[in-house]
Amino acid sequence: MKACLVLSVLGAAIAPAFASVVPRQAKGKLPPVTVKGNAFFAGDERFYVRGVAYQPGGAADAADPLLDLEGLKRDVANFKLLGINTIRIYTIDNSKNHDEGMKLLDDAGIYLALDANTPKYSLNRENEKTLHRSYNDVYLKSIFATIDAFAEYNNLLLFFSGNEVINERNNTNAAPYIKAVTRDMKQYISNRHSRTIPVGYSAADVAENIEEQALYFNCGTDDERSDFFAFNDYSWCDPSSFTESGWDQKVKTYEDYSKPIFLSEFGCITNTREWGEIAALYSQNMTSVYSGGLVYEYTVEPNGFGLVEVGNDGNIKPNKDFERLAKAYKATANPRGDGGYKKSGSASECPKESKEWEVKDDSLPAMPKAAQKFMDEGAGTGPGLAGDGSHFAGEPSESTATPGSGSPTRTPTPGSGSVAGNGNGGGEGAASSLDVPVRFLGMIAASALFGAVLLF
Repeated sequence: MKACLVLSVLGAAIAPAFASVVPRQAKGKLPPVTVKGNAFFAGDERFYVRGVAYQPGGAADAADPLLDLEGLKRDVANFKLLGINTIRIYTIDNSKNHDEGMKLLDDAGIYLALDANTPKYSLNRENEKTLHRSYNDVYLKSIFATIDAFAEYNNLLLFFSGNEVINERNNTNAAPYIKAVTRDMKQYISNRHSRTIPVGYSAADVAENIEEQALYFNCGTDDERSDFFAFNDYSWCDPSSFTESGWDQKVKTYEDYSKPIFLSEFGCITNTREWGEIAALYSQNMTSVYSGGLVYEYTVEPNGFGLVEVGNDGNIKPNKDFERLAKAYKATANPRGDGGYKKSGSASECPKESKEWEVKDDSLPAMPKAAQKFMDEGAGTGPGLAGDGSHFAGEPSESTATPGSGSPTRTPTPGSGSVAGNGNGGGEGAASSLDVPVRFLGMIAASALFGAVLLF
C-alpha cells in the first residue's frame, strides 16, 4: 500500500513536467542527416555533399537569400539543373522566419549547410585581446538564436561554427575560441533541441597549419570535439589529376581521421574550370575519407568566381562554368554501398605548440557567465542583420573551462526529425517527441520521494 502511494506521489509530480513540454513537429520531408563514424548518413544511406556556396551579392552585401523568395525560386530551378543536394549560406537574418525558403529547398531535395556567424556577430581575430573580448554573451545569444531559427528543419544539414578565422600561419591563437564556440553550440543543441545537428569548422587551407587544425578540432573531450572537419581547398587547378593536384596525399594524411571530412569550398579559377575534380572527389579513391564538397560559388561576384550572371533586371544567365559543372555532376555517380567509410574511430592527439601552431595547451575559455542562462531559458529572438554587433558588447569569458564542462544535460535523438525547444512553431514531417532534461526530472523525482517519506 505504501509503495503504491509513493508511486502515485511520484507520478503526480512528474506528470506536469511532461505536460509543460509542448511537442513540436519537424518541418520537411527530407530525412535528417547524421554522423556515423567518418561519414554522413541520411537514414541508412551514405550521404555525400554535392553542392554550391550560395550568397548572392557576396559578403559585402550580407543579405539573407532565403528571404528573397522570388530569387530563390529562380535559383532552385538551376540547383535542380546542376544536380546538387546542398547549398551553403554564409549569412542569414536570425530574427526572421524561414519556413517558405526552407520548404522551397526541401521540396527540391536540397539541404542547407549554414554558417552560424554573421559579419557583425563573430569572433574578432585582430589580436588576442579582441578575440577574448568578442567571445561574449551577446555573440553567443546570436549564435544560439540562429540554431533556434533553423533546428526544426529536417533539411538543415549542419552548422559551421566559424569560417577561415585562422587564415595565416601566425593567427592560430584563435583556435581555442573557435573550439569553445563549437562546444557551446553542441551543448545548446543538446539542451534545447531533440535531434542531433552536426557542428564543425570550415578552415582555410593554410599549408603550414591545416593538419594541426584538423587534429586540434578532433582532440580532447567529446563535448568539445567537432562533429566534422571541412576546409576550403583550391589546390586542384585544371588541367590536373588526383595525383598532380596532391589530393592523393591529402587522402593519406587524413586516412585515420575519425570524423567526416568534406570540402567547404573548392573550384580553382586559375585556368578554365573543367571540373575534373568532381570525378575524383566522388570516387572510391577518396570516399573512404572525404564526403564530397561545395563548389565556390553560385553567382558571379567581383572576385571572379561564379556560375551564373545576375542582370540588373534580376534575371540570371548560366555561364560556361555552370554548363561544365552540370555535365560533370551528371557523369559522376556516388559509389555504391557505403563508400568504404570507417564505422568507428578515436579522438586525435592534440598538436604540440610550434612556430606554426601557437596554441600552448588544450585549455579552452569557459562559456561567459551571462550566456549560461540560455541553456535553460533559450536565446530568444535573434538580433538579425540590423543589430548593433557583438565584438565589443556584453561580458566576455572570465575563466578557463574544466574539461568536459560542455557536456549536455540531456541527450537528443540522432536523426530525430522533431524539435522541442525554442523554435518558430510547428510544421510537417516526422512525428514529434517529448524530451525533458534528465536533471530536471531527477530533481522532481527526488523532491517527490522526499515528500513521500515524510508522509510516513
